[in-house]
Amino acid sequence: MKAVQFAQYGGPEVLRVYEVDDPTPGPADVLVQVKATTVNRLDLFQRDGSRPVGILPFTPGLEAAGVVERDGAAKGGGGYASKIAAPAAILVRIPDGVTFEEAVAAGLTSSTAWGALFDLGHLQAGERVLIWAGASGVGSIGIQFAKHAGCWAATTASNSEKAKELQRLGADLVINHREQNVGQVVRDAGGVDLVIELVSTTLQASLDACKEDARIVLIGNLGGQQATVDTQAWRLRRVTVIGGGILRTSTQNERHILELIAQKAVAPVIAHILPVEQAAEAHRLLASGGTLGKIVLLHS
Repeated sequence: MKAVQFAQYGGPEVLRVYEVDDPTPGPADVLVQVKATTVNRLDLFQRDGSRPVGILPFTPGLEAAGVVERDGAAKGGGGYASKIAAPAAILVRIPDGVTFEEAVAAGLTSSTAWGALFDLGHLQAGERVLIWAGASGVGSIGIQFAKHAGCWAATTASNSEKAKELQRLGADLVINHREQNVGQVVRDAGGVDLVIELVSTTLQASLDACKEDARIVLIGNLGGQQATVDTQAWRLRRVTVIGGGILRTSTQNERHILELIAQKAVAPVIAHILPVEQAAEAHRLLASGGTLGKIVLLHS
């Protein structure tokens, strides 16, 4: 089979198409013919060596959508390969009316967003939420989940073009984080009960945006791993900060998310669709920071 791999750490140019052995069957898995995968930040970190993978060559790809070929499947390999093995218990059937591209673009981002908003954040109808990095995969689908649940949603963007698209997705307030004080703007607008924190270095602004007894779910560190905060303000507002870790909701909720997509209640935002052979270009696009939504790679 074909697989896009890197045999050494480096820039996007180290990604190349190889012919590799098909996965070896195992008793508790299924063999999946991959139709589509996505590009995630972790793929970039693995490729450049900042998150070493251990054994090279390595096939990236955290998620995949495709067709089950047979029971008993392979160990190893990511979605950049034309076939993967996956435990049958974690697979979710794609409902009618949902494309492979939509399903894979939902994938991890929608699972993470749902887990942050509802599993850890316990968001309720009528509450107010701030979701950082609205143009990200998690942010763009998270806004839609919050609005579908009957909540007020604020988010952040880096320019007016992205802001308009996020308003189209339903955001009630979009703040340009390069030009405005996010915490103060949200606080002046009434504050929020929940913050989905994707940047980490903005933790103080998230605390500033909170009403009393609010919650912050920390699920990303797009801006870095260090943050300095005013513990007095934190203490007096009784804000709970929850570490999200590697977050994924249940397969039951993932099925529900795909049904919402089939019903056109929400829609994953797709920035680009490229053939998997152009994975290097997809990495460059994601690294540029100019995309809104997910980059999908298709297998022929």
